[in-house]
Amino acid sequence: MEKKPKKPPAGAPAWMVTYSDLVTLLLTFFVLLLSMANMDQVKFSQAAGSLRGAFGVFGGKDQKEISPPSIVELAPVHDDLVQRLYSRIMTQMNRLRLDPSIKLVKERGAVILRINDSILFSPGTSQLKPSAFPVLAKVAGLIRPLPLQLRVEGHTDDIPYSRVDMSNWDLSVARSVSVLKYFQTAELFPLDRMSAVGYGSEHPLVDNDTPENRAKNRRVEFVLESLGNYREELPYLIDANEQLPF
Repeated sequence: MEKKPKKPPAGAPAWMVTYSDLVTLLLTFFVLLLSMANMDQVKFSQAAGSLRGAFGVFGGKDQKEISPPSIVELAPVHDDLVQRLYSRIMTQMNRLRLDPSIKLVKERGAVILRINDSILFSPGTSQLKPSAFPVLAKVAGLIRPLPLQLRVEGHTDDIPYSRVDMSNWDLSVARSVSVLKYFQTAELFPLDRMSAVGYGSEHPLVDNDTPENRAKNRRVEFVLESLGNYREELPYLIDANEQLPF
């Protein structure tokens, strides 16, 4: 009598159930990782690579070292603030019709008002000319409403000063302090927001090779900046708070 073949058991094979459970668990694991908002991309990639290697998929045995994701550098916000400040002051300068020789520039991460020394001082002196007073009053009016510090910088050319007891450095400091004193005595600018510094001939705009270039280098600059540790960067610094009484 011929034996009848046995019928396979109903349902999926046992190995398929186990495999399906494993795949489901792996899917749940990766969905959980992706749902974490603060996950570390480098560690996640490394963990994924380890799992691929452990299960022998996608060439797990030949995994290469995973490099960290590249960092995209964004333009600093400070640059935008400097540009907005520059545009605002330029608009006011045009409205006030300041002397065209007064220049507004963006340098060293700050906005700078640059005034030729001949507008403020007689040659070789540190005493302000009377004609300089209305110019400085307009400059103070431009700067005073802004929530920034003001640093007054004095600069000279490279021709040695005529007096034996003074150098170009001394003259540049004396000129910057004269401007600072005028702002304070005329109550044009708060004393606690000002400082004065002299560079002498150490920071020329152009080479001191012609009379015209030397005239460009003899200047006073009004540097608008936020509070910072400027003492470590500037030579011969004089802080307004340390000058009372004058």
